[in-house]
Amino acid sequence: MGRRALVLALGLSLVLLCAGALPAADEEGNQDESLDSKTLSAEDQVKDHSTGTRVVAGQIFLESGKSDSQSEDEENFHSQEEEKENSLEELNSLEMSNLLNQDLEEAEMQSPVLTAIGGTADGEPCHFPFLFMEKEYAECTADGREDGRLWCATTYDYKKDQKWGFCESEEQSNKRRQMQEAEDVYQIGMKILNESSKKAQKKVAYQYLLKAADMNHTKAMEKVSYALLFGDYLKQNIQSSKELLEKLTEEGSPKGQMALGFLYASGLGVNSSQAKALVYYTFGALGGNLIAHMILGYRYWAGIGVLQSCESALTHYRLVANHVASDISLTGGTVVQRIRLADEVENPGMASGMLEEDLIQYYQFLAEKGDVQAQVGLGQLHLHGGRGVEQNHQRAFEYFNQAANAGNSHAMAFLGKMYSEGSDVVPQSNETALQYFKKAADMGNPVGQSGLGMAYLYGRGVPVNYELALKYFQKAAEQGWVDGQLQLGSMYYNGIGVKKDYKQALKYFNLASQGGHILAFYNLAQMHATGTGVMRSCHTAVELFKNVCERGRWSERLMTAYNSYKDGDSNSAVVQYLLLAEQGYEVAQSNAAFILDQKASIVGENETYPRALLHWNRAASQGYTVARIKLGDYHFYGFGTDVDYETAFIHYRLASEQQHSAQAMFNLGYMHEKGLGIKQDIHLAKRFYDMAAEASPDAQVPVFLALCKLGVIYSLQYVREINMREVFSHIDMDQLLGPEWDLYLMTIIALLLGTIIAYRQRQHQAIPRPAGLRPAVPQQEPPPEHQPPQ
Repeated sequence: MGRRALVLALGLSLVLLCAGALPAADEEGNQDESLDSKTLSAEDQVKDHSTGTRVVAGQIFLESGKSDSQSEDEENFHSQEEEKENSLEELNSLEMSNLLNQDLEEAEMQSPVLTAIGGTADGEPCHFPFLFMEKEYAECTADGREDGRLWCATTYDYKKDQKWGFCESEEQSNKRRQMQEAEDVYQIGMKILNESSKKAQKKVAYQYLLKAADMNHTKAMEKVSYALLFGDYLKQNIQSSKELLEKLTEEGSPKGQMALGFLYASGLGVNSSQAKALVYYTFGALGGNLIAHMILGYRYWAGIGVLQSCESALTHYRLVANHVASDISLTGGTVVQRIRLADEVENPGMASGMLEEDLIQYYQFLAEKGDVQAQVGLGQLHLHGGRGVEQNHQRAFEYFNQAANAGNSHAMAFLGKMYSEGSDVVPQSNETALQYFKKAADMGNPVGQSGLGMAYLYGRGVPVNYELALKYFQKAAEQGWVDGQLQLGSMYYNGIGVKKDYKQALKYFNLASQGGHILAFYNLAQMHATGTGVMRSCHTAVELFKNVCERGRWSERLMTAYNSYKDGDSNSAVVQYLLLAEQGYEVAQSNAAFILDQKASIVGENETYPRALLHWNRAASQGYTVARIKLGDYHFYGFGTDVDYETAFIHYRLASEQQHSAQAMFNLGYMHEKGLGIKQDIHLAKRFYDMAAEASPDAQVPVFLALCKLGVIYSLQYVREINMREVFSHIDMDQLLGPEWDLYLMTIIALLLGTIIAYRQRQHQAIPRPAGLRPAVPQQEPPPEHQPPQ
């Protein structure tokens, strides 16, 4: 049977090779259990993603390079294919048989022959299959042995001939058993880790992983090295993490190579070396590590340690974005919470978007009392996660169910999405999903209309009907629902149910992207990368792909880092932010710089400001206003660099012109006032102060004080600059006030003196009192009769 299967496989391979139609493997890669990394298969890395497209569930995947301008080439290609097929059919059966026999002989010659070690047939080749205990074995087995050592028979019937030998030496056997024991320990640890949400249980799980890592289990070593690096459920120890990562790198682990590259890039536990970092990142990417690809994409995009290359960045980002897009489910995936520490310090609770615990409890109270809006809101929060609420499909299902029973169309539609997608909590059921979608759509709900469109588009519970799918997507899109807009764009892009129209596809993808849909960004990126329906723009494509990549599952570490910082563990937080910063997350760059600015103890005291300056610079280059102002401050005060007023002035001016920052305008006013880095100019200083007051109401009070000070300085400067004696000598009073100006002046002086005298006399007169009333007189005062007469 094995020989027949091999002949069939070789024959099929020969047919495909002769026809020239061997397709590239369409795999999505192996997904690691960790949120930190995903690994690509070898086929995925060599696939050509640069030509052609197909649309699956709203996602445009590049495939075969089809475009309207290439129709002639395609026809020629297909005609050539037909000629090849015809020529193949002309081969007679004898020639094919000879070819197959030749290939079979070559395959048998190339396959390694397993030789028995010891036993009763030492040195003889193992015979597969062999019969033992009335069961055929096609490979070595440990059955019948208590020590678990693998053996084989050298003839077909072991019972008859008793010819056998070991398949491995004793040393190999011990090593295999040790690795099996390590695998068992690793699986126990991973089971506890995945099934428990309690911190204490996760710590127990990592003790099992530590034990497996000590037994040289590769995946356990990867998990432990990351835990030691970030301080996840193990005490942070960068040196121990480095040792494990070096060991993993020697074994060729892509995750180990990427993490070691990160250590060299950030200078944690080793002397910083961007050259070594680039080498390790490259090896990690070649091994299929998605985070390494993302880091290289950002480095080529920003020109960090390499020559800036948009096309190289596009290659890396597109590869990662393909996998992120393929992971997006109908429910949309988890929400990425981006919290800026600098903004949160200035406006506590406002900038983060996090919900306070008491507010969540208040909504839960309302939901329990039957408030439908609270039930739907909490259902959506638990479905997607975010804003301080963990993703929990069980809670989401319960809240949606309560609201749906109360007749809420939105809850019905989301229940339909959950049944359509399926999960551990909600079993996948197209029929149940269709019922909920129909109920919601009949009530005019756009989510239900979009879900019904998906059912008709892909034949989920109903026959495929493109006209009805288009109709429901249009209804949903008219109400602004992003899923409807996305699917409508996909239908126009692919010409499903409508005439192919790239302009309409672009329009609907743009509308969906304004609602923040990841797949809309992905589809737009593909169109800009290939120049489909738009002018090709590498820069735009890279920015869009970068946006998609930053929605990958590794983005959950943003919240992990934030929680570490809130718990007071700034060292753990800064390392996590630094890795995310390497991946190009602007919010991570600014947060890492913010923590370093506060003198994080994980780096030397003399290195905090230079490192913070580096990350403020990277964040500023991505358009973050506060980072640009911070760069100006660092150069103004000489933090991590020499005092350079001119460079500070440039950064403030950029923040003022590009982001209209009131703080930058105020700083520019001050520098003009003092003449720092620019020629002193009080008039320009006043202008920038006025602009700052107009840009932000918060700047009005400091601007008022600055203008008061500026007025005093201007007056003193004016007085200092003029000669009073010369001024009076040049004044001609006869010309100014007339020939009798002295009489006028004497009259005015007399009137002023008269007014003052009259006022003083009135002050000395006693104030008359009403009859019958006397003021209270202290005992030490003389009696009333001795008072002066009124």
